[in-house]
Amino acid sequence: MILDLVFPKVCLGCGNEGRYLCPFCMEKSERTQPVCPYCKHPSIGGATHFNCREQFGLDGLTSIWKYKGIIRKAVTSFKYKYATEVGKEISGYITSSLDGVVLPSLHSLVPIPIYWYKENVRGFNQSIELGGNIAEKLRLKFMPNLLIKQLATTPQAVLSYEARRKNLKGAFILNSDYQIPESVLLFDDVFTTGSTMFEITKMLKKAGTKMIWGLTVAR
Repeated sequence: MILDLVFPKVCLGCGNEGRYLCPFCMEKSERTQPVCPYCKHPSIGGATHFNCREQFGLDGLTSIWKYKGIIRKAVTSFKYKYATEVGKEISGYITSSLDGVVLPSLHSLVPIPIYWYKENVRGFNQSIELGGNIAEKLRLKFMPNLLIKQLATTPQAVLSYEARRKNLKGAFILNSDYQIPESVLLFDDVFTTGSTMFEITKMLKKAGTKMIWGLTVAR
């Protein structure tokens, strides 16, 4: 492509031309070990420990890579520098990385939404862009419009854990045009404290969803 000649793709890790995420650097990226999403201690398959379970809580979590190095650069480039081509490349690595990963039997994939103004400024929602490919790979019903973020919130990254929870109160609602799915794979790009995923899980379970498993690119 002419654009590639003018602005050649350079790997975010090693600087070699050809791709933003070269296979060599991605191969070196550190994978996460499964942990309980609540206490962050090792857990079989990422399932929530029995003692950590909440009435309307997340049933488990799968995160693929540690949030550092080329993965961190890829996610931040995709979110904040409008690099949709980076998104296309990382999407391919995500789907191939899910080979052999054991997930519970689920019906739908639901990406976590962003506020409409932010999405209009960026031109896309990174979780929807990636989530569609993952849903196709896993043969799940893709429901990108089930959740609506109705309030603009302070970026979670700058807040304490308690402030993050308060920041999200009332931020999300369910789209009344859609039937509540029985089970959900809830997708987001990065899992840190989990406050966003926990808040949405609580809302979905109160509405009738029986099982919710989280999936993120990184943790």
